[in-house]
Amino acid sequence: MDYADGVHQVLLRKISKAEQDLMQLKLDYCRFIFGLTHRSLVNAKGQVWQVQSVDVDSMVREENGGFSRPGLMGVPQGSMPDARPVPLGNDWMVVAENSFQPGG
Repeated sequence: MDYADGVHQVLLRKISKAEQDLMQLKLDYCRFIFGLTHRSLVNAKGQVWQVQSVDVDSMVREENGGFSRPGLMGVPQGSMPDARPVPLGNDWMVVAENSFQPGG
């Protein structure tokens, strides 16, 4: 039984590593394809939000082989640091970085 337990543990570690790698690849996809990074500003629900989290598990494979936009959680731009994030869904658009001027 020691051999079976050893194989079981090795397979579990490999599966865990593959899941972590897939999550990172999906985050990279979000960054390079959608222009989405942690703390990005997005337009959703008629206002600007700061992204707090990205749900890569919500991304689905599309017919063209790409992935759909992920669901996001965010807080309104300029809200207090302790604001509770709300679900924004996947109907959002990244605010162009060059249109945001700090202090202006």
